[in-house]
Amino acid sequence: MSFRDLRNFTEMMRALGYPRLISMENFRTPNFTLVAEILIWLVKRYEPQMVIPTDVDTESDRIFFIKAVAQFMATKAHIKLNTKRLYQADGYAVKEMLKITSVLYSAMKTKQMALGEHIEEDNNKFKFDLGSRISDLKVARQLASEVTSKGASLYDLLGKEVDLREMRTAAIARPLEINETEKALRAAVKEVLESVEKTKDMLSNVVSDETSLDNKIEKKKQELERNRKRLQTLQSVRPAFMDEYEKIEEDLQKQYDTFVEKFRNLSFLESQLDEHHRLEQERFEEAENTLRMMQHKLREEEKDLMRSSLKDEDSDMDEPEDEGSDSDMEECRPSKPRPTRNGVVAGRGARFIGNMQGGDSDETEDSEIDVDEDDEEDEEGEEEEEESKDLEDDSLEGPVSRGARPSRGGLRPPVLEESDNDF
Repeated sequence: MSFRDLRNFTEMMRALGYPRLISMENFRTPNFTLVAEILIWLVKRYEPQMVIPTDVDTESDRIFFIKAVAQFMATKAHIKLNTKRLYQADGYAVKEMLKITSVLYSAMKTKQMALGEHIEEDNNKFKFDLGSRISDLKVARQLASEVTSKGASLYDLLGKEVDLREMRTAAIARPLEINETEKALRAAVKEVLESVEKTKDMLSNVVSDETSLDNKIEKKKQELERNRKRLQTLQSVRPAFMDEYEKIEEDLQKQYDTFVEKFRNLSFLESQLDEHHRLEQERFEEAENTLRMMQHKLREEEKDLMRSSLKDEDSDMDEPEDEGSDSDMEECRPSKPRPTRNGVVAGRGARFIGNMQGGDSDETEDSEIDVDEDDEEDEEGEEEEEESKDLEDDSLEGPVSRGARPSRGGLRPPVLEESDNDF
């Protein structure tokens, strides 16, 4: 790109009447939007009726736009443009656009020199002449195609000239016979006379056809007049059922009005009913959702209660098992029968049983402390201590009451009942 080309382009565009001021600094960097705007304006200036897509947002649209402009200039103005340089949209694109602007600028100069001050009329005439030249160009293309076809057929015929030359020379060299020529001329004259007779007969038939057509036209006119008169009489006479028809029509209009009103009311009520059903359905669904949530919460609470009750049962069931195990171990020991010191042995055994049960109460307290983490641990521990004290008192009173009891197992049922009551 040279400074002279850029300056000439800006001056020519200003002279051609481009509405925007183009600076020489616009093409230092690629500016495709400005190039597309200038190309559209130049194409419209060259051919106002030309339709070119102006969408240049995407890459495919830009390529299609450049191809369309280049094809138009190549076919209409015979200007070959470099599409790659136009797509660059920089100084190299100015060289390609300068080709179009130079053609338009030279045309404007010639018109100004020829017609002077009438610039607008000159532009219109220029456009008109350009359109006529385009039509002439189409005719010239058609003639060129015909010339090529005729030339091809002529070339084929000239190839046959070698054989036809001998036949032509033989026909020319053959002498003419007068009888044959007379016969040919008489046949030609006879054919001409027959054609003349045929034309005369056609002329006579034409006269007769003309008279018959005139008669038919007269008949049609008379029928048309009669039909018009009949129509006038029918329009003037009022039918007998017309009054009844008008009354029925008025009643029908009233019925239609009432029908329209009722239909409108019915449609409104149906819409209200649908709205009411919809609201009821929404309320029903909300109630179902709330019930479902409440059921879920209740189930969760029941599960939690069951779990806590199972834990308490396990912790409470461990205590009597431990106590029973100690007492069973104590009962299962073999005792030596001594008739002389029976009361002393029983008393010692009773004191031993009381001591073992006291130890078991401490162990149950420790187990319950490990299992339960609520505030009720202290109360249960106190109740167990009281039970252990009662059991110790019972063990101390054992020597006195053992003679009256039938067996040692009679001490365990009240312990189990107290544990159940504690639970």
